[in-house]
Parts: sequence; structure tokens; C-alpha cells
Amino acid sequence: MDIVLRATAMFVFLYVLIRLLGKRELGQMTPFELVLLIVMGDLIQQGVTHNDFSLTGGLLAISTFAFWALLLSWATYRFPRLEALLDGSPKIIVKKGEIIARNLRRDRLTRDEILSEMRLAGIARLSDVEWAILEPQGKISFLARGTNAAKQQDDDDAV
Repeated sequence: MDIVLRATAMFVFLYVLIRLLGKRELGQMTPFELVLLIVMGDLIQQGVTHNDFSLTGGLLAISTFAFWALLLSWATYRFPRLEALLDGSPKIIVKKGEIIARNLRRDRLTRDEILSEMRLAGIARLSDVEWAILEPQGKISFLARGTNAAKQQDDDDAV
């Protein structure tokens, strides 16, 4: 039972920590951040299983993490209001070609990171972006000027 309690405490701690670290995909991480995650995994294992190297201890720890992950996934599916709280919500980071700096600060994104993601999406200039949205999973969605969604928004603004 001790392993289950420690695993639960570690799960909650990690969940909060990852939320505080911001939204980044694995491909966007620096080599240091990747190494940091690997080291954290080893430290978590030591904290959860302590000196218990048995198969049962490992299975209990893994099962506890899986249980909480499934429970959170089910809760966000079942109760949509929890989704924004637990998974985060999309943030507009570019509107009509202008970067919204205050929305970048919380997730510690830079202008250069946005420009890099734009180039990967095949967009050459910031002025060509109608909307850029930072998704809860860490990806950035771009809507170029002249797309149907952008035209619809302009039509809605005119009404």
C-alpha cells in the first residue's frame, strides 16, 4: 500500500510540474530538457519504489500511474468543464499578423520559435498569418490569411 500512496503523490506532483513547465512537444525540446526528463524518471522511480526492487512493487507503481492517467482521461471525457482545467485550453498567439506577447509569456514561447514553426508550416511571413493557436498538446495551428475560416471570421466581425 505504501508504494501506491507514494506513486499517487508522485503522479500528482509530476502532473502539476509538467503543467507548470509549459506546452512543448517532444520535438521542440532542447537536448537538456530531454535529458532532464530522463533523469527525472530515474529519480521518480527511486522515490516511488524506494528500496523495493520486486516485480510486485514495480507492477504496483506502474498500475497506480496508469490508473490515475486513465481516471484523468475519463474525467475530461465525461466532464468537459474539467478538460480546460486538466488539459489546458488553446491560446491565440497571433491574430491578423500580430503576435500577442502576453499569451506567449505564460508558455515561455519566443518570436523565433513561432517564426520557425511558421516556416515548417510553409508560411513565409508573419503578415500571412490570420491566426496562430497554441493547442493544449503543444502544437501550433496556423490559419493563413485568405483561408475560409479567416474569411468567415471577417464576415462575422462585419455583421
